[in-house]
Amino acid sequence: MLADAGIVTFAQLSQYGAVASYSLVKQHHPQASFNLLWALQGALDDLPWQQVAREQRLSLLLQLESQEPHKQ
Repeated sequence: MLADAGIVTFAQLSQYGAVASYSLVKQHHPQASFNLLWALQGALDDLPWQQVAREQRLSLLLQLESQEPHKQ
């Protein structure tokens, strides 16, 4: 899924960050779940995705919301 979005190295993932990477993946794979977002952040922070989901969920969702264009 990351490769389909043009992210093929950890350096690229680090450069884009978890939220932007997730957004790019969603463009190619609309069925991607938030578990992917937690996993991407976990990979960057070297944490289990479950811990990220518990501790960073709100922060990541707010970042994602602020990045998406507002629908009217």
